[in-house]
Amino acid sequence: MSQTFDLAELKRRMQGAVATLKHELGGLRTGRASASLVEPIHVDAYGQHTPLNQVATISVPEPRLIAVQVWDKALVGAVERAIRDSNLGLNPNVEGQTLRIRTPELNEQRRKELVKVAHKYAEESRVAVRHVRRDGIDILKKLLKDHAIPEDDEKRHAVEVQKATDDVIHEIDALLATKEKEIMQI
Repeated sequence: MSQTFDLAELKRRMQGAVATLKHELGGLRTGRASASLVEPIHVDAYGQHTPLNQVATISVPEPRLIAVQVWDKALVGAVERAIRDSNLGLNPNVEGQTLRIRTPELNEQRRKELVKVAHKYAEESRVAVRHVRRDGIDILKKLLKDHAIPEDDEKRHAVEVQKATDDVIHEIDALLATKEKEIMQI
């Protein structure tokens, strides 16, 4: 099977990393409870890493309270552990199969912790984008080696891939800066 170079496909994959970052940053709430705060959390369920919303119903009955209704009684402990280990500073109270999570007031230290989490999410997105760039460059090198494209085309496409990468990294940095400003605002 011969590979083909498709810049549009590489850009689509890079935008996937941006979409994931937007979703994760949306979960970093600045003072209000939100279901998206706990949605990125994964639970060790049935021997797999499963998203929280696939093992429980997440609701927000009050502005500072998240309720997680676990469907399988055997998973309550795993869900509680996953929430505690999520670096979000959440401490669930277990009531049967329901976990009640009070969202803490944001003090200066908590805001700084949230900014660190936001930076971690952004770095994961940058790494994902760089992986896509590497895949694209590898395809170009292989096509050049197989004499499927001339050297000029390989160089031109490599520059296009790098420009697309730079644009997406810039977009990620802008999203991070906006979220950081939002978190630190009192």
